[in-house]
Amino acid sequence: MENRSVWADVRMPEYPALKGELRTDVLIVGGGIAGLLAAHELKESGFDCTVVERGRICRGTTGKTTAKVTFQHGLIYQKIAGQYGLEKAHKYLMANRSALGRIAALAKNIDCDFRKADGYIYSKNDRKALEREIRVLERIGYSAEFCERVDLPLPAVGAVKFPNQAVFDPLKFLRGIVSGIRIFENTHVREIHGTTALCSSGRVIAKKVIIATHFPFIDRVGCYYLKMYQNRSSVIALENSPRPEGFYMDADTNGMSFRSVGDLLLIGGGAHRTGDGCRMNELTEFAEEQYPGAKVKYAWSAQDCITLDGLPYIGQYSALTPDWYVLTGFNKWGITTAMAGAEIVRDLILEGKSRFADVFDPSRSIFKKQLLFNGLNAVKDLLSINAPRCTHMGCALKRNRAEHSWDCPCHGSRFSGSGELLEGPSNKNL
Repeated sequence: MENRSVWADVRMPEYPALKGELRTDVLIVGGGIAGLLAAHELKESGFDCTVVERGRICRGTTGKTTAKVTFQHGLIYQKIAGQYGLEKAHKYLMANRSALGRIAALAKNIDCDFRKADGYIYSKNDRKALEREIRVLERIGYSAEFCERVDLPLPAVGAVKFPNQAVFDPLKFLRGIVSGIRIFENTHVREIHGTTALCSSGRVIAKKVIIATHFPFIDRVGCYYLKMYQNRSSVIALENSPRPEGFYMDADTNGMSFRSVGDLLLIGGGAHRTGDGCRMNELTEFAEEQYPGAKVKYAWSAQDCITLDGLPYIGQYSALTPDWYVLTGFNKWGITTAMAGAEIVRDLILEGKSRFADVFDPSRSIFKKQLLFNGLNAVKDLLSINAPRCTHMGCALKRNRAEHSWDCPCHGSRFSGSGELLEGPSNKNL
């Protein structure tokens, strides 16, 4: 089965590789949704921006999303309130509501299949968790609904409904906003010194730098390799199957999600830490059992950066790099959090502050227990005697036979069978 996204046929503009020296106000490294939205928002504020992308724009995780435009991110609000208090839960809500509104405003002028849809978080066995989420939401000023039944072929004890969320075609949307942005493709940033980026065939001298490369590739500051890991999951698109109204996501992070795209049903799931194979068979077996007359038209896998406390890292890259900013760790909710990140970083560069910055501060403290667990996992794989080794930090790679790749269980880098870099944070081939 070909690993091909439902959005794969959208034709994106093509851009040249950088050659020689270039000066710009803001350099954005990474041509996915986060980098392109940041460039768009800064350009609209009067900055001269340049985006450089190692391959083609939008061909990484952005081109493999299920494209739910929502501020309903699992049962996140009770988690934030429990860890950081109601004020930060409220700010997270407002930042992502603002992001949804901004995307909706932009989409009015773009043919990108944008439509309103209700969002549902369902649970198969924990009604109390759903009820806690609704109570927290009420305390921070949002009225969600409890639904007793779900329009899905599986048992559930209920769902939390967020009305008037949205879905769209992400590549058509991004194709509509890149006009006027200076973009270079096939331009590999090898190093950054100060605010000068040394690229494969030139260099960019900037005043500010934004790292939007999915997983940050610069390790000497920031310690993102300790503060995050990568999680891989799969999606299948079915023909000839019933399609629910709205979109559904399981409160269990290892559960399934459902949404329609035209006459197709997208089912997502099979989540696991990168380096632990591929579990698309869980989705195909479910489809065969529940939708016996359906046919798989598309099937693909993608991976997401997961932070230790469930909140993205948006803001200053580190205390030692005042002119660097980062957008990463979207925890599978990269549509609205990328837009929220673009607005936050725009405000930080333009005004030196943002009302939401403290929630997403990359320098916030992380729970020691979580940090220790993530670090011990990396050390275990680093000390493994298996070969080959990842070019990021030397961890032993694991063979992903389903996707014909070598995957790093430490930090999520992936390589083709011939050793070509597929995904970072590694910055070079085997």
